[in-house]
Amino acid sequence: MDGLLAGAHWRRKGFPLAGAGFGEAPLPARTVDPGMGLAVARRTVFRPEDAEDFGRVADRVAAGNMALLGARADAAEQARLRNAIATGALITSGRHLQHGDAAQPGRNMEVFTNCATAITSFALFYLLLNGSGVGRAYDDELVAIDWGQAPRLLLHLSPDHPNFPDSRAEIHHFGAEFGLLPWGTTLAAMGEAQEADIRGYVTREILRDATAAPAGAMRHNIADSREGWGKAVELLESLAFAGAAGRTLLLDFSAIRPCGAPIAGMQGRPASGPLSLLRAFLNLRQRVIEPARHRSPADEAPAPWEQALLVDHHLSVEVQVGGARRAARMATKSWRDPGIFRFIRLKAEGGLWTANNSVMVDATFWEGVSAARAGSDAPLDRHALAVFEEATACGYINGEPGFINGDRLEDLRTGTAWAKPVHEDGRDVRSARYAADHAVPLLAELARRAAQARFPATTNPCGEITLHVTGGYCVIADFAPLLACPNDLTAMVPGEVPEDIAADWDARAEDSVRLGVRFLMRANLMDALYADEVRRTNRMGIGPTGLHEWAWMRWGFGFEDLLDKERSAPFWETLAHLSEAAKQEGIAYAAELGLPAPFTITTVKPAGTTSKLFGLTEGAHLPARRQYLRWVQFKGVKSEAGWARDADPLLGDYEARGYPVRSLQSFPGMSIVGFPTLPLIQRLGIGDRLVTAPQASPTQQYRWLGLLERHWIGAERGNQVSYTLKIFTDRYDLDAFRDLVLRHQPEIRCCAILPSRPDSELGYEYLPEEEVPAARFAAIVDGIEDSALHEAVDMAHLACASGVCPL
Repeated sequence: MDGLLAGAHWRRKGFPLAGAGFGEAPLPARTVDPGMGLAVARRTVFRPEDAEDFGRVADRVAAGNMALLGARADAAEQARLRNAIATGALITSGRHLQHGDAAQPGRNMEVFTNCATAITSFALFYLLLNGSGVGRAYDDELVAIDWGQAPRLLLHLSPDHPNFPDSRAEIHHFGAEFGLLPWGTTLAAMGEAQEADIRGYVTREILRDATAAPAGAMRHNIADSREGWGKAVELLESLAFAGAAGRTLLLDFSAIRPCGAPIAGMQGRPASGPLSLLRAFLNLRQRVIEPARHRSPADEAPAPWEQALLVDHHLSVEVQVGGARRAARMATKSWRDPGIFRFIRLKAEGGLWTANNSVMVDATFWEGVSAARAGSDAPLDRHALAVFEEATACGYINGEPGFINGDRLEDLRTGTAWAKPVHEDGRDVRSARYAADHAVPLLAELARRAAQARFPATTNPCGEITLHVTGGYCVIADFAPLLACPNDLTAMVPGEVPEDIAADWDARAEDSVRLGVRFLMRANLMDALYADEVRRTNRMGIGPTGLHEWAWMRWGFGFEDLLDKERSAPFWETLAHLSEAAKQEGIAYAAELGLPAPFTITTVKPAGTTSKLFGLTEGAHLPARRQYLRWVQFKGVKSEAGWARDADPLLGDYEARGYPVRSLQSFPGMSIVGFPTLPLIQRLGIGDRLVTAPQASPTQQYRWLGLLERHWIGAERGNQVSYTLKIFTDRYDLDAFRDLVLRHQPEIRCCAILPSRPDSELGYEYLPEEEVPAARFAAIVDGIEDSALHEAVDMAHLACASGVCPL
């Protein structure tokens, strides 16, 4: 039976080829991992009415996704989908777990989309506000605006608005938020002169009376919604493109709900209020528009691409949803551009911390670097070498920029994916919620430029998804083959799985992949800003997480076994089979729904949130530590009087139970909680067979990535593997670092390389993961009153962590 017929057989009979898979009878929900897993679930997934039960999450997520089919929804498939999610075998992504419910058909796709690209600042801002991670290419040929041509910008907030800075307390808050007071200045310590200075600043920068605007000024009232915020940026950006420097634009922020008011579409999380958005436009006016407008011919003003990068940064800073999410961006630039050296240095010099920066390169670049190293004087070779040396010197110190192999991005080999139509009417940025109107001429010009671009694709912030530079989405999900096991994992011997259990396990793993592909394709039916591109490409990305635990329990393979393809053949053959099943299902289900076959299906995403729910290694990554404190930020600080009124209530709860809690100096208003974490793979008895990320050599990790690209991503319909490889600078000097990059980076599609010093030498106030000795770890656990934590972390498990776990 061929693959497509196999998929049809599965849908007709309700069973995958390999075996029974997930039935329709409700299966018990998997309990999230104590400590860190529960903290992540409470913070980003669980709703109060879910009573902290993953089964209820699975119920609503499956119901919402199936509801996208309307009358075509299949109750039997919904039951199977619910079981796959409830058991953790199909974890989807955090966006779906947070927002998925019966109301999903009436919502916009952007809320459910992790990965996107944008070619304008307004589209990028709107997507960030919806929670998408956004990539943007800043190649010279893809930037069409000189922000010095923007209109004179006036900002108005009614004095009657609750957030207008008028009282002494409000002035203090404004001064602290806008950086006008030295950090840590209390209300009592704010002097009269400081107060007067801030009041003067408010008077100069915020127009109290809208009627004071000059005659002929355009007035735009900003609506209290994500769409309203995006439309304000669209208007300003479009006027800059049109060359409206001689006009005046008044933006009115008075309709925006006060800071702290609940956002219904974000499960009641508190709004950031009008001052946050006002600060973004104030920064655009002060730091981009006015300097560009008033520069003299002798001034070295930022080029348009740098202006765009600055605009996007200042907008991104204000993307805050209840303190739970901030902007995630990727910024790329072609290695051939004259401004590439400025791009390489800009983040370190300019503090532009809201994006991951990468240089877009190709085979010509790598060949040029090697040729110039061998003595070539060809101008392009010398330029390639200069870019390589500058980027690696900067990256060795700061960790950025990285390199993206633009010519290895999906389908660039044939060009079919990048032959995107050019529309003159703006319909490629239009949904039921948001329709571009002011920016239609700008969008058409950028689409024409992109059609001739050397690099018509870029990636999302984590690098695993390839998308057209003018805008596109990829809905993504994780499946966890380990959690497809029908038996209690703790009662099993690694690698010694009875045949009947192995058959059911493999069947469930395949079922979770097929159900996941169908789940993602239904998400592509949602109303979307980039609806035309979604219909054209039907992109998705499903990928595994917890790979190391699965390899250990199913076959008894450790990391070093996996690098020997012959020794670990069953693992790689099974992974390749699951990849083929995903692609077969995608093609067959697309035909069933009358959609184009998906351009991409397989990927490996970072899986940070979803993996933590169940204590799994994240995506393709090796475990970072043997036992450690995972520090998590929460809003709120503690004084002698107790926790601040606006502090997250979880802080007091965790402190009362004995979890390590401390306030931060480098992140004002935030505190961190330390969750003792013993990775699940340790609890599964791997002992001294465990290889952590610091123990694996760069060469080993590059081999691991190459094997994943071959056996999971595949030659067709694949995205990339998101992976961060740490190279420790106490082991590799700059020359050795450069040799490693030049040798291995051209061989794979995607890998972020992060030079790092040992934790003890970094000098940061805290690190997200702090490895602690086993004895201290045990003492911390012993001091915490949390029965669930003690069930997961006991002395037997700590013995395993020390490499002496009895089998």
